Amino acid sequence: MSHRKITRIKDIAEKAGTSKGTVDRVLHNRGRVAEEVKERVLKIIKELEYEPNLVARTLKSQKTYNFAALIPADSYDPYWSSPKDGVSKAGKELRPYGVQINFYKFNPHDVNSFIQRAKEVTKDQPEGILIAPVFHKEGLPFFEKWKAEGIPFVLINTQIEDVSPLSYIGQDSYRSGYLAGKLVSYGLSENSRSVLLAHINEDIPNSVHLQDKELGFTTFFKEDHLGAPHQVIRTEINASGSTELYAHMDRLLEQNPDIGAIYVTNSKAYELADYLVERKRTSIKLIGYDLLEKNIRHMKMDVIQFLINQNPHGQGYWGIQQLSNHLIFKKKIQPIRFLPLDIITKENLDYYLDPM
Repeated sequence: MSHRKITRIKDIAEKAGTSKGTVDRVLHNRGRVAEEVKERVLKIIKELEYEPNLVARTLKSQKTYNFAALIPADSYDPYWSSPKDGVSKAGKELRPYGVQINFYKFNPHDVNSFIQRAKEVTKDQPEGILIAPVFHKEGLPFFEKWKAEGIPFVLINTQIEDVSPLSYIGQDSYRSGYLAGKLVSYGLSENSRSVLLAHINEDIPNSVHLQDKELGFTTFFKEDHLGAPHQVIRTEINASGSTELYAHMDRLLEQNPDIGAIYVTNSKAYELADYLVERKRTSIKLIGYDLLEKNIRHMKMDVIQFLINQNPHGQGYWGIQQLSNHLIFKKKIQPIRFLPLDIITKENLDYYLDPM
C-alpha cells in the first residue's frame, strides 16, 4: 500500500529556492516578502497540497481557552450527572490544547438560580459556552448578549429555534415523542382505550423540548395507527414527595380505569414505577427516558418496558468538542447534531451499561 508523503516547510523552501523563514512568513501572512517570491511559494504550496499541522501549531501556541458549562446541578436531578461526566471527559482530552472548563451549576427548579449563574458566566467572558437551556424565556436575553459579544454557545438537551447557537446537540424531541407513542401502542389490550402522558415536576410552559415531545406523542395517536381511537390523557404531576404523587395517581386512575400505558416525558419514570409496584398495578405499561440507576432497576423487574436513551453523556461530550472544533481547530460546525433515538429494553440493556 502506498502512502502519501507528508510535505514539510523544508520541502517547500527547497523547491522555491528560499529559506524556511520566508515560507513561514508567507504561510502566516506576516513580515515582508518580495511579491515574486511570495507568488512562487504559494504556487509550490498548491502543487504539493501542503496542509499545516494545526494540532502541532495549537500545542505550541500555549493559548488558554476557557469554556463555561452552564448546566443543572445533579444534586437536584441525577440525570445531569451524565452530561457533567461527558463535559469532564471532553475537557480532559482537550487539556493539552489549552482547554479549561468551569462549571456553573444551577437549581433546575429555581429560575433565579439559573439567572444568577448565567450572569456569572457573562461576567467571566469565556471563549465558549455550553448550556442546557431548561429555562427558555429567561435564557433568551443571555443568548442575545453572548451573540453581541461574539461568544459562541452550544445548546444541549433542548433545541430552541431562532437563537442562532453555534450548534445544538441532542435528540429531535418531536420524533422522540412520536416514537414513544409507537412504543406505547405495542401490545395494548382491548380494554385499554386510554394512554397517559405524564410530565413530572417540570415547568412545561417554559420547556420547549417537553412541549415537542407531547406534540409528537399526541400526533401519533391522532393519526389512528391502531385502527380504533385511543384517548390521550395528559397530566402534570408537581409533587414534593411520594405521598403527594401517589394521591395524584390514585385519583387519576380511579377516574380513568381504562388506562393501559403511561409515557413519562423525562427521566423520572422510576417515580411512577415505584407507585405501580406499591399499588400492584404493574400490568400498566410504562415508558420513559434514560439509564438512571432507579430506571434500570425497574426495567430489570419488568415494571418499565422501554427506555429511550437521550445519551446525556454524549450531549455534554460532543458539546465541548463542537466548541473546540470551532475555536481551536477551525472546523466547519454542523448547526444541528441529532443523537440517535436508542430504544432500550430489558433484553439489550446490558449493551448500554458498558463503561464509556
